[in-house]
Amino acid sequence: MNFLSILNDAASYLLQPTTLAFALAATGLAVHFGFTGLLNFGMAAFMALGAYGYAISIVSFGLPWWTAMLVGMLAAAVFAVVLGIPTLRLRADYLAIVTIAAAEIVRYLFLTESFTEYTAGSGGLSGYARAFIDASPLAALPSDMKIGFGPFSYTPSQLSTILFGLLMLAIAILLVWALMRSPWGRVIKGIREDEDAVRSLGKNVFAYKMQSLIIGGVIAAVGGIVWVMGSATSPGLYTTSTTFQIWTMLLLGGAATIFGPALGAVIYLVAQSFLSGLLSGMAKAGMLPFTDSQAKVLVLILLGLVLMLIVIFRPQGILGNKRELTFVK
Repeated sequence: MNFLSILNDAASYLLQPTTLAFALAATGLAVHFGFTGLLNFGMAAFMALGAYGYAISIVSFGLPWWTAMLVGMLAAAVFAVVLGIPTLRLRADYLAIVTIAAAEIVRYLFLTESFTEYTAGSGGLSGYARAFIDASPLAALPSDMKIGFGPFSYTPSQLSTILFGLLMLAIAILLVWALMRSPWGRVIKGIREDEDAVRSLGKNVFAYKMQSLIIGGVIAAVGGIVWVMGSATSPGLYTTSTTFQIWTMLLLGGAATIFGPALGAVIYLVAQSFLSGLLSGMAKAGMLPFTDSQAKVLVLILLGLVLMLIVIFRPQGILGNKRELTFVK
């Protein structure tokens, strides 16, 4: 078992497109749940729509990468409206059930043979990465050149995606910070605490919830785009477990915080990589009474236990404030 290699792999998750994508998705979920109180378990659908909207626009219609990105964001916004009209008046637990079902419907739409011409079915879509990479300022560098050091060594295409992901995350965090300091944000927080009180003041609670659902969904869609921008996309990426991972990241960092979701994403993915490498290496060395595949399942069990402990002992998360209500009553 090479412990240094395990540490190197774990450290690499401090700055990867996957980490940035989940940080964006968790930030979008913070808008939904942390600040508005919407119990949304369909975040994977927003990421999928962003990713597929981006990929299909380039592969099937030959649109520029930035136009394709707008298409992916628009697809998420439309989905938020379609999802929100019949569900935002539901109680929190019913909303959770409906959003899980909606996310699965979206995933199966990308799997169905009716749209294989555009989605490529279970095989997923590829061949669109060059659209963004060729537009990058780093495109002139040799494709096999390595930039950086140790676990933070990247090719020009990888670095382009990471820098773009960092820019999108910074914009998303700044947007959420500005919104939550505005009168709109104060209404949103009021809805989270007591929507009947806000309604009694003459505010259109449904409209505010819809706006929150759209904003958080679009941020998650950008995360989906960053996740697959330099590689490929497939329906297998957007399962219910993806949504649960985003929830874990959110609760770990702090649901009603600005920087907590991004911090939670980094900690979760680094810990997952480290535990996967460590337990898998120990299993292969005969130090554990498990097989390699069983050790990977054990990682999920341990992370689940950590989530339970967070909910019990620190529900406000690492950066959360105890005065903030982060769970829907």
